[in-house]
Amino acid sequence: MSKQTRKIYCCGCNADVTARLTTGAEVYSHRKDLHTLPFWKCDTCRNFVGCHHKTKHRTNPLGCIPTPEIKAARQEIHKLIDPIWKSGRVGRSELYGMIAHVMGVERYHTAEIKSIEQAREVYRVARDIGASL
Repeated sequence: MSKQTRKIYCCGCNADVTARLTTGAEVYSHRKDLHTLPFWKCDTCRNFVGCHHKTKHRTNPLGCIPTPEIKAARQEIHKLIDPIWKSGRVGRSELYGMIAHVMGVERYHTAEIKSIEQAREVYRVARDIGASL
C-alpha cells in the first residue's frame, strides 16, 4: 500500500493524530485472513482501527482509533445490542437512534466510543433499552 496518512482521533493519545494506512499483515501478523485488509495505525501508541473495506471507500476508518480496553468494551456492547436488533424487535438504525436519544447526542455508533466511561454509559443505556423492548 502507498504511504497514505490521515488525521484520526486516537483514544490512546487522547488527540487527533496523523495515522498511517497499513495492512492486516502488520497489525494482525498471526491472522493471514486479515493480511490484505486496510487499517489505520497510530505510530505513537501503536493502536489501530479497521476500515470499511467492503464499501466503495474501502480505506475509510470504522471510527476513532481505540485502545485495547476500549476495543474490548466495544465488543461487549455489540454482544449486547446486536441480538436486540437481529431479533427483529427493533431495527438497527432505530436502536442506535434510541441510544443516541437517551445519551443526548445527535447520533450513536459504537466505533465512536472514546473512553471506558463512555462505553459503560452506552452499555447501561443499551441494557435498559433492551429490557424495555
